[in-house]
Amino acid sequence: MDTTVKPQDTNGSVTASPVDVAGLQPFLHDAVVTLHAPSLVVSRADGQLSEGADGFYHGDRRALSRLTVAADGVPLAPVGGGLRGADRAEFRSILRGLGEVTPDPAVALRRRRHTEAGRLEETFEVTNAGTRPVLFRLTVTAGTDLAPMEQVKSGRFPGLAEGQGPLWPGAGREATGSPAAERQPSRAGATALSWASDDFTVRLSTSLAPTAADLTDDTAVRLSYDIGLAPGDSWSLTLTCAAAYTDGDQFPPPPAGRLPWNVPALRSADRALDRWVAQSLADLDRLRLTDAASADPARPDQFLAAGAPWFLTLFGRDALWAARMLLPLGTELAAGTLRTLARRQGAVTDAATEEQPGKILHEVRRASLHFSDALSLPPVYYGTVDATPLWITLLHDAWRWGLPEAEVADLLPHAEAALSWMREQADASGDGFLKYVDQTGHGLSNQGWKDSEDSIRHRDGRLAGTPIALCEVQAYAYEAARGGAALLRAFGRPGADEWERWAEDLAERFRARFWVEDERGRYPAVALDGEGLPVDSVTSGFGHLLGTGLLNREESALLAARLAAPDLDSGHGLRTLSTESVGFNPYGYHIGSIWPHDTAIAVRGLARAGFPAAAASLSQGLLTASTSFAARLPELFAGHGAEETPDPAPYPASCRPQAWAAAASVAVLQSALGLEADAPTGTVTLTPAFASSYGPLTLTGLRIADAALNITVTETGTVTVEAPEGVRVVEV
Repeated sequence: MDTTVKPQDTNGSVTASPVDVAGLQPFLHDAVVTLHAPSLVVSRADGQLSEGADGFYHGDRRALSRLTVAADGVPLAPVGGGLRGADRAEFRSILRGLGEVTPDPAVALRRRRHTEAGRLEETFEVTNAGTRPVLFRLTVTAGTDLAPMEQVKSGRFPGLAEGQGPLWPGAGREATGSPAAERQPSRAGATALSWASDDFTVRLSTSLAPTAADLTDDTAVRLSYDIGLAPGDSWSLTLTCAAAYTDGDQFPPPPAGRLPWNVPALRSADRALDRWVAQSLADLDRLRLTDAASADPARPDQFLAAGAPWFLTLFGRDALWAARMLLPLGTELAAGTLRTLARRQGAVTDAATEEQPGKILHEVRRASLHFSDALSLPPVYYGTVDATPLWITLLHDAWRWGLPEAEVADLLPHAEAALSWMREQADASGDGFLKYVDQTGHGLSNQGWKDSEDSIRHRDGRLAGTPIALCEVQAYAYEAARGGAALLRAFGRPGADEWERWAEDLAERFRARFWVEDERGRYPAVALDGEGLPVDSVTSGFGHLLGTGLLNREESALLAARLAAPDLDSGHGLRTLSTESVGFNPYGYHIGSIWPHDTAIAVRGLARAGFPAAAASLSQGLLTASTSFAARLPELFAGHGAEETPDPAPYPASCRPQAWAAAASVAVLQSALGLEADAPTGTVTLTPAFASSYGPLTLTGLRIADAALNITVTETGTVTVEAPEGVRVVEV
């Protein structure tokens, strides 16, 4: 079917041909997602895996695309369910009319899900609470397409190739997919079958042998159970699905009991804040992955996968920001993230992958991603302009929070290589700014965090031409150069003075070239375009500049006022693009939507720069939004605003959970306290910006230099700190 939109006349109106929804990215806003990286499950709100992106996934491959339950001739009426943590969910349904003698339901189905790395366990329990015996047939249908994640995301799913299954034990491979294939129960009396490709195997088993089993087609099996229940009786079935690659996981799950941060205990006057932090930390726990190339296999380096389902792998920028936001809980995650990325730091110049010496990568996949002729990415892709300065800043901040000096010293050669990349990249641009342009012709056209193709645009809606110098990337580079200089000086390495001068020169260039003006005053453009002209749209990028040192007090005040204005502050968080800009779209990925991590970065910057009122407003917006998403904030959501709707509308294809969205809860808490650490000098600084909004508040289990830090805030704003011996507390 032709899905193109064709021009109707010259005035810009169009007529849409019939749309093939099978070719559109699946929506996720009403899905229930359980995860234990590198595995996850996506289902409908009633627990069924039946359509779109639904499935059990492992390592970017769909192991099950269908897992449904039905009762022959009896409708199932969902009555509740949802998450029970990060890796578990539960769903309840009534078998309508079955065994009923009054209006009260009699027979109920309880469906429980537990997701582990490489394993899904689904338990179906039917209970007869009525006064009559019942007899019925329950059917569980399971199937797969073994689809790679990028094909699921594209909305076009391949069928199984010949010989991929399902295969029943005892049947020859020639019987795969045949209705006549031999069916043999296992020794325990259960049923087992499998699907397989060249490098991926899926095995399905059940705790009970079915009354009948048949293949619906080459992709699915139907297991039927005849069930008789006397009043008060129950019946249960456990289905287990295991998925694995023949050569193992690219990024294995972490060992049990090796959480790389301390879980704090928070109790505040705002229970929504407590729930948000608790759910976020539970999700972050299950987003952890490890680097198989770690120096110590017994204690592998850990990092956070970016998000579920689309990005459950290593992304440089996402992993760095999330680790930075979690530093008040310990430095081990930051260390693992830094080392994982350092092992893959660019060493050569390769136009096909955009690798350059010293550069930090964008993402890693098991195989190449082919979305279209215009967008195709290699398995290891370096198309990002901001991950490299962010890596340097994370190393600096982790050192300040107490990362052991020996671990910092081991990473300094990588920091020097990253600093050199920044300077060479800026020199190559001709005007001293860090820029990007897709060198491959089929990579990301935008290579900052707003990496959709329409994200960088002028105020009148025109897209910016490349190469592009983003405003926030110059701020990252300034902060990285200053932080790098501090590290070099502290560890007796040369170059500190030179990098401080480089940073100040960059700030002067930025002040001369980026600032523009409209009827409301001066502000920095979101970018310089390929001709060196300011891209003058008003965006959330302002928040990334604050608190980095790039701006003076007057400039910071101008941006704080802009961020607090209703065209950006939606009441649910910070819009990525002003409502006054041409092209604003509340559902635009980077042109009007709200990203929790983006808002949290602005909150951090505002608090650091001394504008607590604006920081508090944005923080409260995120907290309010978290209640609408059951404390699990998504990657992004729609930017309509609180004046239009009390509950934010979802962005339908958003990842949920997403690492930096979850870590935003800790960043907001840190900003509310105005908490900064300087472990090398034994100092903790607090500037309680808006902590009294959540008081009384007790927060125990923060860490500095691997020692406990506990904070209490009264309802009047009085702060009490229990710090480790030898650590001086300064309250500003």
